[in-house]
Amino acid sequence: MPTEQKILAALRTVLHNGQDVVERGMVAGMTIAPEGKVSVILQITPDKSLDPDALKKQTEKAIAGVGGVTSASVILTAHQAAHAAPPERKSHVPQKLSLPHVKYIVAVASGKGGVGKSTTAVNLACALAQKGLKVGLLDADIYGPSIPRMMGLSGKTETNADKKLVPHLREGMAVMSMGFLIDEEMPMVWRGPMVHTAITQLFRDVEWGARDIIVVDLPPGTGDAQLTMAQSVPLAGAVIVSTPQDIALLDARKGIAMFQKVDVPILGLIENMSYFDCPHCHTRTDIFSHGGAHAEADKLKVLFLGEIPLDLAVREKSDSGQPIVLSDPASPITAQYKAMADQLWASLSA
Repeated sequence: MPTEQKILAALRTVLHNGQDVVERGMVAGMTIAPEGKVSVILQITPDKSLDPDALKKQTEKAIAGVGGVTSASVILTAHQAAHAAPPERKSHVPQKLSLPHVKYIVAVASGKGGVGKSTTAVNLACALAQKGLKVGLLDADIYGPSIPRMMGLSGKTETNADKKLVPHLREGMAVMSMGFLIDEEMPMVWRGPMVHTAITQLFRDVEWGARDIIVVDLPPGTGDAQLTMAQSVPLAGAVIVSTPQDIALLDARKGIAMFQKVDVPILGLIENMSYFDCPHCHTRTDIFSHGGAHAEADKLKVLFLGEIPLDLAVREKSDSGQPIVLSDPASPITAQYKAMADQLWASLSA
């Protein structure tokens, strides 16, 4: 069985500018699965003397030579040196990734955290899969990946003969997350360019296969991850999730404006936690107000996909890795998610 000490010893044979990658402080993370699958994250500083592909291959070869290692995978993240001169400004649009076997990529985003964006992304993906579509689900919330737990998946990601990461499967859906590559409790403290590198690798270095749609769960806000998706990935559009109160809608407007500024279509707005039906007294309470997202969609002339109530079953099933669309197909909430998926697919197909 390979150990961390043995892997580090192997990494000390990988040199860059006369120093090994361990001595240079380039090893940002490591996971060793019980069956001998090893994943290492190397943090690099881009410079003219560095060939990233050669470094990746050299590192994977060194790890593979350790006894007990059955597969080796290396993820490169990058940040600018602290005193590096600012890069020359270029006027051209960054070249987008080519994913010829994927028909549509849709981002699920929110202006702020805590509005149920990941839960929405998971259940939308499940509803699309139940339409008979070939669905991918990408957890691009690299600061706090939660999709593995919500989908009831665990274990490290394998690599195939082409050195590509193989997604986990659930009900025919291909699922990929940074959570499969790092320990669940490991904090991700990454600078902007590192975020860019990580997200593009989750597309480029993953064997997605032929997919009708990949649903991408973005981190909340309007930062580096969102801009990377908009500028580097051929997005078909974005779905915005918000709760109905004014403070959440204020942030949702910022998210909508950001995507529109970079020419990413808004495919719809979803009002989550729209109301609460007490299971005991059967009284409806609009805890976060109600209808704000619908009114905002009308105001901005974007499609309103629907509303989802604040419901205990949705939370419990998400926490247990059994999304409500899969575990309770007769639920009224499942019907609401499926109606949203129908509208979303119809909009894409049109």
